[in-house]
Amino acid sequence: MSTAELNPRPLRVSPFIKFCRWSLLLTGIAYGAFFQSRYSKKEIARREEELRLKPIRDAKLAEERRLRLIEEQKIIQDLLYPAKPAA
Repeated sequence: MSTAELNPRPLRVSPFIKFCRWSLLLTGIAYGAFFQSRYSKKEIARREEELRLKPIRDAKLAEERRLRLIEEQKIIQDLLYPAKPAA
C-alpha cells in the first residue's frame, strides 16, 4: 500500500457551496440564540409563578396529609377496638 491510497487528495469545494455551508451555520447559530433567549424568559416567568404558588400548594398538601392521617388513625382504632354490638 502506498501513501497515496491511504491519504487521497481532498476534493476542491466550490466557493458557492462553502458560502452556503457557512451562511446556514451562522443562520442556525442566530436562530438558536434567539429562541434560547425567548425560552429562557418564559422559563424564568414560569419559575417565578411556581415560587409564588408554592406556599399555597404546600399548605393544601399538608392539610390533605393531616386529613389522611386522621382517617388512617380512625381505621386503626376501629380495627384494634371494635365497637361492641348492642344486645
